[in-house]
Amino acid sequence: MSALPRVGIGVDVHAFAREGSDRQLWVAGLHWPGERGLEGHSDADVACHAACDALFSAAGIGDLGAHFGSARPEYAGARGLVLLAEAARLVRAAGFEVGNVAIQVIGNRPKVGARRHDAEAAMAAAVGAPVAVSGTTTDGLGLCGREEGLAAIATAAVVAQAFDRSN
Repeated sequence: MSALPRVGIGVDVHAFAREGSDRQLWVAGLHWPGERGLEGHSDADVACHAACDALFSAAGIGDLGAHFGSARPEYAGARGLVLLAEAARLVRAAGFEVGNVAIQVIGNRPKVGARRHDAEAAMAAAVGAPVAVSGTTTDGLGLCGREEGLAAIATAAVVAQAFDRSN
């Protein structure tokens, strides 16, 4: 009998840094030159953070704060792709294989679609499984519509690794 997939959901939101801040914008593992960065303990990559939470949720092993929270100084300024690769490693160590991850970035900028393939390739390399990235706006509504910050929602599917029952 094959194992059924498990699905997890992750959400992340970060405010844009104040005008004049030296924070760089990192979204979906990519640097977005000329765009205002996001505030956060790490690089504040909402797409990577939401993907981490979706993976942790699917495997039932906690959340982003439990693994990479602000009480962990070694993750200060960490790139989202580093966190995402570690999240995938933790999920595999917990006995799961990653099927895929899908992320939707919510905000007026940056225009994720312009670099979708690069983002998918970077994130898939970190996860070791297919990743789909998309973007949407909120038609001017809420914090993303007022350009106060960015959000991302992710879904991940994992399946329990097969093990040898004969031993």
